[in-house]
Amino acid sequence: MMKNSANIIIPNTAKKGKLYLIPSPIGKNTDIIPDYFRQIIKSIEYFIVEDAGNAQKYLKNLKYNISLPALTFYILNEHTNKNEIDGFLYPLLNGADIGLLSEAGCPCIADPGAEIVRMAHEKNIRVVPLVGPSSIFLALMASGLNGQNFTFNGYLPVKRELRLLKLKSLEKKAKYENQTQIFMETPYRNRQLLSDILQTCNGSTLLCIAAGISGANEYIKTMSIADWKKNIPDIHKIPAIFLIY
Repeated sequence: MMKNSANIIIPNTAKKGKLYLIPSPIGKNTDIIPDYFRQIIKSIEYFIVEDAGNAQKYLKNLKYNISLPALTFYILNEHTNKNEIDGFLYPLLNGADIGLLSEAGCPCIADPGAEIVRMAHEKNIRVVPLVGPSSIFLALMASGLNGQNFTFNGYLPVKRELRLLKLKSLEKKAKYENQTQIFMETPYRNRQLLSDILQTCNGSTLLCIAAGISGANEYIKTMSIADWKKNIPDIHKIPAIFLIY
């Protein structure tokens, strides 16, 4: 069931629920979800999600013990009316817990949800992050690059001329600030981004490509730009994280 703020009963603020931040396995392998967290997830009847269908599949894989049609899913994505978001928290004010469920990885990290969490803090609602995988941190861990000083830059500009300028800027920052630069791209544009990295960056700059993390065909490799030019991988349409240093 999908609801908006118009369907919500005026809250009783005497008892507040908790906002649980629920990670989703990047490779869709729910076996890595700890039993303790499974029990928490199975006790929740309200969820804030990007896509109700994908959320239902995830809960079904966890052997969710409540009839899925009886659950309430609030949709939070680029099409969500900002005026509705405040209403998503009303069950919390009535004492019910809500799960903010990521499509893949951890909520609020290169994923929607930060606004919901910020509003929860403003309303003195307890926010509980559950342990789970983040492709960004898994890539950094496996890269061999500087994990003491790093920046996640999100998506680079779509326009090529701006993307090339950004890459040069990130490469300079990596060199002069001794800082690993992390970024990502929509999977179907991976080839274009990788081509631009190889054309723009110096041969001695290190590049880590972490693609399909935690999946059956996981690929993580760190080499110099000069070495990458000799062996360019095909990562088209594969979710990937890029790191330069």
